[in-house]
Amino acid sequence: MPREHHYRTTVTWTGNNGTGTSNYRAYGRDHEVSAEGLPPLPGTADPAFRGTADRWNPEQLLLASLAQCHMLSYLALCALAGVVVTGYTDDAAGTMAEDGKGGGKFTEVVLRPRVEVASADDLERARALHGDAHEKCFIANSVNFPVHHEPVVTVRGA
Repeated sequence: MPREHHYRTTVTWTGNNGTGTSNYRAYGRDHEVSAEGLPPLPGTADPAFRGTADRWNPEQLLLASLAQCHMLSYLALCALAGVVVTGYTDDAAGTMAEDGKGGGKFTEVVLRPRVEVASADDLERARALHGDAHEKCFIANSVNFPVHHEPVVTVRGA
């Protein structure tokens, strides 16, 4: 029987400047994302939508979730395959398009993991495991836009 996992978060708006949402410019987009036992994450809207640049916005968090999920799936697969990863960084990028009606959607995400492995013997396997990681990633399997990968794998010290 497949296992189910349940998650809970609380989002609390902190942007009431005294008059609530009396008009579009009257309120702040600041909020906090929290979960039991974790420090709050400061959130806001993208600055293009009247948010501030010093807090996380939902678009960044979606992109980060995809990059985190791919990394965690990839590292697990490498460990199981005996591929020793010694470094991992992903400079992910996403594109969101507005629809002209006040909404929009992500149209694609490109993950650009830079992976360092301990042995040159593992280079090909390390590259191939990115495809397997994509297939296993819970978050990538949950979105309705393409998630592309442009991995670069190098050998430590080379």
